[in-house]
Amino acid sequence: MKTIRVGSGQGFWGDDLDAPVRQVEGGPLDYLMMDYLAEVTMSIMQKQRSRNPEAGYARDFIPLMERLFPTLIEKGVRVVTNAGGVNPTGCGEALLEVGRKAGVRAKIGVVTGDDLLERLPSLIAEGHELRNMETDEPLEGILDRVQSANAYIGSTPIVRALEGGADVIVTGRSTDTALTYGPLIHEFGWDDPDRIAQGVIAGHINECGAQASGGNAMVDWWTIPAMEAVGFPLVEVSEDGTFIVTKHPGTGGRINRAVVTEQILYEMGDPSEYITPDVVADFSTLDLDEIGPDRVRVHGVRGRPATDFLKVSIAYVDGWKATGTLVYAWPDAADKARAADRILRARFDRLGLEFDEVRTELVGWDATHGHLAGPPPADLPEVQLRIAVRGSDRASVERFTREIAPLVLTGPPSVTGFAGGRPRVQEIMAYWPALIRKEAVQPHLDVRILEVT
Repeated sequence: MKTIRVGSGQGFWGDDLDAPVRQVEGGPLDYLMMDYLAEVTMSIMQKQRSRNPEAGYARDFIPLMERLFPTLIEKGVRVVTNAGGVNPTGCGEALLEVGRKAGVRAKIGVVTGDDLLERLPSLIAEGHELRNMETDEPLEGILDRVQSANAYIGSTPIVRALEGGADVIVTGRSTDTALTYGPLIHEFGWDDPDRIAQGVIAGHINECGAQASGGNAMVDWWTIPAMEAVGFPLVEVSEDGTFIVTKHPGTGGRINRAVVTEQILYEMGDPSEYITPDVVADFSTLDLDEIGPDRVRVHGVRGRPATDFLKVSIAYVDGWKATGTLVYAWPDAADKARAADRILRARFDRLGLEFDEVRTELVGWDATHGHLAGPPPADLPEVQLRIAVRGSDRASVERFTREIAPLVLTGPPSVTGFAGGRPRVQEIMAYWPALIRKEAVQPHLDVRILEVT
């Protein structure tokens, strides 16, 4: 039976840069998927592109590909990635250049059309209200503050690029899972919802890199071996949709039922209704079988036809924030930090500073569990006071940043750390999830094949 191996190479923008190399060089592989995007990443990339029209994609992807290109072409490993961010075309052009430097002959598929930012006014005029999925507010009320707007696209343009012979495919805001199941649809010709749903869960397991091979795992985490050279996961998929989660031999980490289950539960809402652009997957029917060391078989996933909508990820400016820290030492470390917090808040009132929110955490005591932490132990050796403010008035936030350092000599004793100097004022990017009918996006999706000769 034909088997296709799809390996995970990146779980987010900033992940282990050597992981894709280990995947390609460590054993058999047909496809390497690399996921770079999260909701906030798109707004960061859009800001970068506003300053430099050639930016807007994952820049570290380019030197990585220069390093990998000859091996990829030699071994016939095809790459599918959403590293294109808000500028897939720029990313594709940069790949052309490094491909020439590497001396390879290759085809690069560039998928565009997911970026809706410039189209928002006309889409709203056409009746697409893009209401917030959580508050039901129409987007028009904050349209002037929107920084990025991207539809989550599925497998169709990826399959088209593969049919066009692309060795590397660069997309914008593709769904994370489609980077894995798009190649499977191409290889097997799937049109059955159950099999595509199996591909979706394979993609869901792959999408976060080493989180499916022992990284960030809770069960027996202290026993997981050789995490300094962790093997990223790969899926060995059969034509019937069943697949095995594994990793290359000799790599660190662990793949077992518990670790894979944790990844499946990651970002899970209703497990019976995991919605993608290509299918609605029912994770509640799946089975996991450990069939050997670092080998877990996944089967039994069911699927239903896709909805008529695509999700849109929108980021918009929602004020300003800043965070300051001070470290207080024993004795009475927590009491000193709480006193400093009271002093700061009193100074805010005296100065007439207005904030939408002031949040205080004592790192080392209650930052993780909040009120559930209970009273601080009397012998707490040190604690970090971390206080953050947010608001629409930048001047108030700016003044806050000047009130942390004075506490060293005008507040409680035993300050042992003023980390990072004066806090930096940062613009807040808020998230606006919305839905749009597929027909508003699909005609604008485009696939270009660039040839490296």
